[in-house]
Amino acid sequence: MRKTLAVLTLSVQVVFAQDISQKLDEATKNLMNSSGAVSSNLSFYVADENGNFIYDYQGNKGLSTASTQKIFTAAAALEVLGKNYTYKTTAGYSGNISGGNLKGDFIITSTGDPTLGSWRYDGYKPENFKQQLLEAIKKAGITKISGDLVIDDSYFDHQTIPGGWPWDDLGNYYGAGVWGVNWRENQFDININGNEFKSFSYPLEGVKWLNDVKVGGTSDQSLIFTAPHSNVALINGTLPSKTVTVSGATPNPPLQLGVEIKQWLQQAGIELSGKTVTNSQLEIEGKKISVFPKNNMIFTYESPTLDKIIYWFLRKSINLYGETLIKTLGKEKKGNPNFKSGVAFLKEFWKSKGINPNMINFADGSGLSPQNYVAARAEVQALIYAKKQPWFESYYDGFPTQDNGMKMKSGTMRDTKSFAGFHTSKEGKKYVFSIIINNYQGSGSTELQKILSVLK
Repeated sequence: MRKTLAVLTLSVQVVFAQDISQKLDEATKNLMNSSGAVSSNLSFYVADENGNFIYDYQGNKGLSTASTQKIFTAAAALEVLGKNYTYKTTAGYSGNISGGNLKGDFIITSTGDPTLGSWRYDGYKPENFKQQLLEAIKKAGITKISGDLVIDDSYFDHQTIPGGWPWDDLGNYYGAGVWGVNWRENQFDININGNEFKSFSYPLEGVKWLNDVKVGGTSDQSLIFTAPHSNVALINGTLPSKTVTVSGATPNPPLQLGVEIKQWLQQAGIELSGKTVTNSQLEIEGKKISVFPKNNMIFTYESPTLDKIIYWFLRKSINLYGETLIKTLGKEKKGNPNFKSGVAFLKEFWKSKGINPNMINFADGSGLSPQNYVAARAEVQALIYAKKQPWFESYYDGFPTQDNGMKMKSGTMRDTKSFAGFHTSKEGKKYVFSIIINNYQGSGSTELQKILSVLK
């Protein structure tokens, strides 16, 4: 009797899977036969929570992913670094303190904390960092600094932007680079009325603007162009004839932090006799860089734990976090904090988990590069692997719940749309899926969600 029931149950499951597969196939073919899909490419793969195949439409085909690339970076970081991993920012001094006078330099360094000065975390906002830093300086008995204020940004290498990122993206907030010292998520905001600058979220140190903005339309169609270490920024495109907020990428975050710390010192009545400089700036000028004095450390500030960072990384698709994680993985696992090392490690990691390396051609950690090519099947395999790990809850929590009720990460770039995630149907069936479309001439998001609605 039990054997008969088992056979019947299995038969029902097979019939159900076949029914879903047929519906997915019909919806997929309707999309690919539509006028908008004449020269488009689609990679679509669905499995159950145990990894059993349900549907495959060119699932092994590598396509440009956009931000669903983040599912690989987030999972690898949680496993390799651990969900309780934190970044550290420290303060110390060279020379000695005599009668409240620091006869030497005051130095700030960091392990690349991407959340330093972020507005997203309670207890970790700029004012919290300011308060704790000033308390540490007061406790050390420093009332005057005779040397320089040095921001040691040497933890990572000098390349702040992954190769392959489009120039149109670099100066916008989502194209912010990664520095050894990051500040306020390396983002600034401008309030602009028509084409007239009204105010900045904070003054950009030493930056001069070229303004080619035209007034027109009803939405923000502007682009900001900034480059690392550059003192010239450009904004162009169109903006409506009302006040809007436009966000850009800070061209020199370590220097920006230094300028703000100098202001804090002045407000606290602490005299700074020297300059405010970064180690990168000293290198550019051919001068000797400052080495952080471990024996004279007065302050250590820890970031939120990695699980909280991953939450915002996935939920709000923060590219800065992804590229910081890539550099961190490169430094921690390969001893080399550059993008190439981190990306190479990421591919090795997923290869070791059984994913065919021909299906994961990574170019960065966030998906902003059009040179990322990943197959839908590889994304599903990564999600299923993550589902079996002890850190999965921290991972899953970051996946947004989309308008269709599905828990999934989305990705959007020019002519690219993707979704990857998890869904439990009304019958209780658990699905893991990935769908990626490139070069679709229409509303890719709408059409892909129509296909996914079959799983509901």
